[in-house]
Amino acid sequence: MAVARPITPITPTAPAAAPRASAAAEARTPPPASAEPDATPRHTIGEAAARSGLSVHTLRWYERIGLLDPIDRSYSGQRRYSDRDLGWLAFLGKLRLTGMPVADMVRYAELVRAGGHTSGERLDLLRAHREEVRQRISDLQATLAVLDHKIDLYSDAARAAEGNRTA
Repeated sequence: MAVARPITPITPTAPAAAPRASAAAEARTPPPASAEPDATPRHTIGEAAARSGLSVHTLRWYERIGLLDPIDRSYSGQRRYSDRDLGWLAFLGKLRLTGMPVADMVRYAELVRAGGHTSGERLDLLRAHREEVRQRISDLQATLAVLDHKIDLYSDAARAAEGNRTA
């Protein structure tokens, strides 16, 4: 469990930073100072849930299983998420959308925390998952072609039946 730490006073903030495109950026390798998301803990768990599209329960679970670093706490023990945390959540959301298993996401997060020397292993993990995604896309395209064929057959049959009724 995270130790309660005092936080910087809450100040107005810009909307959460857009997710970064590369795995290296998501690995929290510091880009130029002006592009780095703010690490000031300022968002409540409710705000983080609303911005990420995840439930409060899911956010707590992500923290418990190690997908998130321990989240800073206010003096009263309430979780406070930073823009950096929200960026990481956005990246995790993309991984979930691709169907990456939670266990692989946890492994990726562990590798990120281990440091830059794990970038090759992270690259391998992402490349392997990309191939799985490409295969699923191919399978879905083939399935879509079957559905389109069936829809065409039923549409033709419906038009023929309609033509027989008007004749």
